[in-house]
Amino acid sequence: MIVRDEQLASQLRFLQNAVGAVPGPQDCFLILRGIKTLHLRVERACENAVRVAAFLQSHPKVKKVYYPGLPEHPGHAIAQKQMRHFGAMVSFDLQEDTFEQASKVLSATQLFTLAESLGGVESLIGHPATMTHASIPREERIKVGLTDSLIRLSLGVEDVEDLIDDLRAALD
Repeated sequence: MIVRDEQLASQLRFLQNAVGAVPGPQDCFLILRGIKTLHLRVERACENAVRVAAFLQSHPKVKKVYYPGLPEHPGHAIAQKQMRHFGAMVSFDLQEDTFEQASKVLSATQLFTLAESLGGVESLIGHPATMTHASIPREERIKVGLTDSLIRLSLGVEDVEDLIDDLRAALD
């Protein structure tokens, strides 16, 4: 035991179990290497998100786009005050609000990887109703605006025109 207080020792055991102890040398090296370019990767992902959100907003098969960088977004004004960029997450509802239509889009992308993670340098696509929020009853999901066709994108650093072309092909 490293402390004399049993309650503190218990808290430390919990934290060590939950998040790990000290990272190994290779982990530290990877963190140091990655942090040097983090600002560039985040900036690029945010730039991609702005362009993808604008594309989706203009697509006839998209009903609504959720992105704080869009002036129509209810949180746009506060996001402008708090952020330099608006993030790399974009969500959208399809005009045809069905699981089937969402599934067609999800399975038709070539560059986006279907995953629940918020991603890294690669762009991800997800369907909250059947993935992250699958345990929530449909009626409850709908009440909070999580529709059957809601699709979530985590934009990465790929060429934005390639990402837009991929989404265009998946939607059409």
